[in-house]
Amino acid sequence: MLRILWRSSEWRGYAAEIEHVALMRERAGREASPSAAVIDSQSVKAPQAGTRGYDAGKKIVGRKRHIAVDTDGRLLMVNLTPADISDSAGAQAILDGIRQRWPWVKHLFADGAYDRLKLMDKAAYLNFVVEIIRRSDDQKGFEVLPRCWVVERTFGWMTRWRRLVRDYEQRIDVSHAMILVAMGANLIRRNAHP
Repeated sequence: MLRILWRSSEWRGYAAEIEHVALMRERAGREASPSAAVIDSQSVKAPQAGTRGYDAGKKIVGRKRHIAVDTDGRLLMVNLTPADISDSAGAQAILDGIRQRWPWVKHLFADGAYDRLKLMDKAAYLNFVVEIIRRSDDQKGFEVLPRCWVVERTFGWMTRWRRLVRDYEQRIDVSHAMILVAMGANLIRRNAHP
């Protein structure tokens, strides 16, 4: 089936991405298709961007990267928006993309920013179970949240590529392609040196 998709120019990138993630998961001794994902977002400065916004929480003018990763940190979906788009609004496009490209994913993990009624309704409509991971009320300082650290590690892998520390691209599609190149190289490196 992947070979048929590979011939279509529209599906070429999707098929390659699915094949790489499936191969990596099988080599790690897991099922080829993920059944759970972790979603989060990252605001980055974008000085040259044609469309950008202001993230008041982080005081950044730029773009926001909404991503979904499997439970090992492999990139499943990415959605780029201006930084003024909320996490839950950006995640709605992620939910649509996951349902189309990764129909086996049933469980999603997210932090407290995603606990919004509209997002939860859409997740229930698309047959997802969303588990919100919250910080404890008596927590002081930094503490690693279970499950959510996986997506933070993926952001760390992304920013190891100097070009992704900031968003230097004017167009969103070029920025999206740079993220896929970086994460594809990460998959190849992990495949070559398990």
